[in-house]
Amino acid sequence: MPEFIPDFIVQWLNQNEIFTPMTLMEYWDGLVNTVQLVFLSLVIGLICAVPLAILRTVKNPFVSGPVWLYTYLFRGTPLLIQLYIIYYGIAQIPGIQDTFWWEIFREPFYPALLAFTLNTAAYTTEIIRGAIVSTPHGEIEAAKAYGMNWMMRMRRIVLPSAARRAVQAYSNEVIFMLHSSAIASVVTIVDLTGAARNIYSRFYAPFDAFIFVAFCYMALTFMLVFAFRKLENHLLKHQRPVSS
Repeated sequence: MPEFIPDFIVQWLNQNEIFTPMTLMEYWDGLVNTVQLVFLSLVIGLICAVPLAILRTVKNPFVSGPVWLYTYLFRGTPLLIQLYIIYYGIAQIPGIQDTFWWEIFREPFYPALLAFTLNTAAYTTEIIRGAIVSTPHGEIEAAKAYGMNWMMRMRRIVLPSAARRAVQAYSNEVIFMLHSSAIASVVTIVDLTGAARNIYSRFYAPFDAFIFVAFCYMALTFMLVFAFRKLENHLLKHQRPVSS
């Protein structure tokens, strides 16, 4: 038991039938797995979504078409089905079990990470694309008047402006991914929901096991809402009225 926990809490946990030090450590491991899965999928998905969103705005259908098809497929199918297809489908690829990739994807965490990343990248691509196309035309014309080329306009004008408009919608996507991570337990990942399921099967106490997880998800959600509220206020502080 960690030394920083007070003695009276340790005594109460030792007398409790469900929330024992062992089960709390199991919840902690599930929390760590949940945060790792959500954080990595969001970071990788965001990195992939920015160039995909730019390609999505290109008028050439041979460039924007494949990106549209990708976002349409992953936004039009349930995440659970995508997880099943990737988790069970990778093993069916001929010859993959003889390569080093099998050492990676034989673990359930990495197929789940791939499924979550592809899903959030599709949604984030459309969020950023919508923010890009809503850039005021006057800002682009002013940048052209200053002699900025396409790359410079995108880097200095369009993307910073789009980031301010997209942050609120992207915060909803982050919270959605946090809640969707509960399905990771179906591929034997011991996340928060998986830990609650294990404890439920051990003590036959579904209310206690899952209500505790619900409070954990709620606490994580409140922290995300608070962080994005601070970020939104920072990015949009130029729109506040100037006090006299």
